[in-house]
Amino acid sequence: MLTSFTEDAGLELRAAGDGSRRLRGRFPYGKRAVLSDGGRTGKPRKEVIQPKAFAYRVDRPEEEIHLLIGHSFDRPLASKQAGTLILSDNDDALTFEAIITQEVQQTTWAQDFFNAYAAGLIRGISPGFRIPPKRTVPDAETVEEEDPAEGIAIIRNIWAALLYELSFVTRPAYDETEVEERNWAVTDGGMMVPAVNPLNKWRL
Repeated sequence: MLTSFTEDAGLELRAAGDGSRRLRGRFPYGKRAVLSDGGRTGKPRKEVIQPKAFAYRVDRPEEEIHLLIGHSFDRPLASKQAGTLILSDNDDALTFEAIITQEVQQTTWAQDFFNAYAAGLIRGISPGFRIPPKRTVPDAETVEEEDPAEGIAIIRNIWAALLYELSFVTRPAYDETEVEERNWAVTDGGMMVPAVNPLNKWRL
């Protein structure tokens, strides 16, 4: 099962009569991803993508969104503009159906994907996005302390983000059993925010 958070958030793969293969999946909103366990002395860092945070680019037909392998635009499987990636944005999740055409199936990266999926090595769906500038969306993200009854983590809430792609990955950040390291920095006001990491700039 391909999942970002929950056991029912998975990927369905099936063949179609026209020779294409169809992929269906979902990225659930409102779940906490553990980005860092805090190490020996720091606080854990968590992230929550709030309902319909991706709506801006999802709802606009002119905005392109790709379905990729491993966040690589050199390994595309489908796209919104090509009519092979259909997105549906609801309060509980962003769902998608991808049509993997016969031509795409013949590429080496698509063959690698299907082989990895069959072997159980593809483990999650990961969004590639950017936070809009403060001048356009002042409250696109907020940071808060976790409820002491639940833990001591610092939680980044994402309310609005510019979604550029969804990727199939072997180690998703949005999986409650996985931990992904990310650098954080302190602003002049004392707020903890993710620092720009050139390896993760697609997520900032």
